[in-house]
Amino acid sequence: MLTESQTISRSRQFGKVCGILEKYAYDSSKLIPILQLVQEEYRYLPEEVLVFIATSLNIPPARVYGVATFYSHFALEAKGKYVIRVCDGTACHVKGSMNLVGIIQEKLGLDDSRKTTPDMLFTLETVSCLGACGLAPVMVVNEEVHGQMTKEKTTAVIDELIAMEKGYAAGN
Repeated sequence: MLTESQTISRSRQFGKVCGILEKYAYDSSKLIPILQLVQEEYRYLPEEVLVFIATSLNIPPARVYGVATFYSHFALEAKGKYVIRVCDGTACHVKGSMNLVGIIQEKLGLDDSRKTTPDMLFTLETVSCLGACGLAPVMVVNEEVHGQMTKEKTTAVIDELIAMEKGYAAGN
C-alpha cells in the first residue's frame, strides 16, 4: 500500500496519465483509447506508464502489455519528432521504395539496427502498405503523404525538415 506522500508524488509524476484515466473514469474496458491518448502524449508507451495504467485500472500488467504489443499502432520505444514511414508494399517496392530507405538512412545516419536519430528528431520505419499504391513509391512524414518519391524529392523533404529544425533552434 502506498503512503500518502508516495501517492502524491506518483500523481505528479503521472499527472497527464491520471487526467486521461479520469477522462475514461478508470474504466478498464476503455484500455485502447486510454493507450491511444497516452501514446499521443509521450509519442510512445513507456514501460513504467503501462504498469501505472494497469495498477490504476486494477488489471494485470500483462493484459495492458498484451494490448500494447498486439496492435501495430502502439510503440514501446521512443520515436522521433518526425516519424518517416516508407511503404514497402508490392507497388512501392517495385518502384524502388527500398532505395528511398537507403537514401534516408544515409542522410540521417541510421541503419537497420538504429531507427531513431540520437537527437530524437527522426524515426524511420518501413511499413507493409500505406494504401496509396497509385502514388508509389510513397513516404509519410507524421501524417503528411508524399507520393511518387524520387531520390531528389526524398532528399528535399529531409533537408526541409532539417532546415526547419535549425530555424527553430536559432529562434526564427
